[in-house]
Amino acid sequence: MIYQRSSQLFAEAEKVIPGGVNSPVRAFKGVGGTPIFAKSAKGAYLYDEDDNRLIDYINSWGPMILGHAFQPVVDAIIEKAKKGTSFGMPTELETKIAELAVSMVPNIDKIRFVNSGTEACMSAIRLARGFTKRDKIIKFAGCYHGHSDSFLIQAGSGASTFGTPNSPGVTQGTAKDTLLAGFNDLENVKALFNANKNEIAAIIIEPVAGNMGCVPPREGFLQSLRQLCDENNTLLIFDEVMTGFRLAKGGVQELFDVKADIVCFGKVIGGGLPVGAFAARNEIMNYLSPLGPVYQAGTLSGNPLAMAAGFTMLQTLNSDADIFKRLEEKTAYLHQGIEKVLTANNIVFTINRVGSMISVHFDANPVYDFNTAKNGDNETFKKFFHGLLNEGVYIAPSAYETWFITDALTYEDLDFTIAAIDKVSKSL
Repeated sequence: MIYQRSSQLFAEAEKVIPGGVNSPVRAFKGVGGTPIFAKSAKGAYLYDEDDNRLIDYINSWGPMILGHAFQPVVDAIIEKAKKGTSFGMPTELETKIAELAVSMVPNIDKIRFVNSGTEACMSAIRLARGFTKRDKIIKFAGCYHGHSDSFLIQAGSGASTFGTPNSPGVTQGTAKDTLLAGFNDLENVKALFNANKNEIAAIIIEPVAGNMGCVPPREGFLQSLRQLCDENNTLLIFDEVMTGFRLAKGGVQELFDVKADIVCFGKVIGGGLPVGAFAARNEIMNYLSPLGPVYQAGTLSGNPLAMAAGFTMLQTLNSDADIFKRLEEKTAYLHQGIEKVLTANNIVFTINRVGSMISVHFDANPVYDFNTAKNGDNETFKKFFHGLLNEGVYIAPSAYETWFITDALTYEDLDFTIAAIDKVSKSL
């Protein structure tokens, strides 16, 4: 495929945008080469500025669960835009989508909408600290909760080691309150609690990780975190920005039957527009201003266009009894196809899958945390990525990102993808 126009646009962007992109992973630094500039998208397909058609497995990093330019969502945005794009005032639609979300997700009574997943997680941490009157949090290496200072912390060694910032601009004072644990390592979490008695406000976790590839929780891990939190009067926060309304109507809480104290949302809940949200039971949410002392605000929170897109998306998911079954079946079909062709071509690999999230790791050993995810052969992944791109299949330009399956994908699309992987793997 030819990417001349994308190359020209990237050169122009580099002059006025840092790195030529507005989010670092778009820059193709992990795979080399020049980023692809999108021109349009419909259903399962992305069209770039050189008019190449690509089967899309990024899907705007997750929200396009029903496909790009899903007509009911598009129509809802257009109709709402005709009446005004922003008011900075309450609207009826905010209440309607809140009622719908609360009805779909277990263990939440109230929800507050924000403008991004980062903002949702940042606000959830502030709320947890205010509610518990404690400062420290536990996060897991390889779990990404946005670019707020508290989350940009590198893993330390030893059970009680304080985190150190892995981005300039994050202070040591902020870092000292973030404790690092290994994903799926329960003993590590217990050690952190023992070393920080009565100091930990919350555990925050991607209950199914998507930022080190798709990494599921080991059996009983989430349940054990719930028990530890109960024993230590600590809140359990599920960052379901990726998994919420994607793995099940009620997200991971429903899928694994584990109660979280606070849940963060994004991606699907915005129907493709920039939206985030966080939710909890009444006693926690009532700690928020204007009812309580914990301040959180946003001028464009509950933006009518975003609310229209999100409400239409959630309505569709809520009314389609088979949507999550179809998504899981398509993802399983793709999994089996990839496994078959990679095995036939003697490629060393591991595939992780939960619901409609899947990732291919070029390592023979199980991938269950960030360290094992890093063991994958990145040089093979780079060749794999560019090979698929040339065949018309677009996966995330990073070995540490999950693929997202959309209901718009047909089995013909999946067969095309499997055939492309077969062709590419012969040259790896």
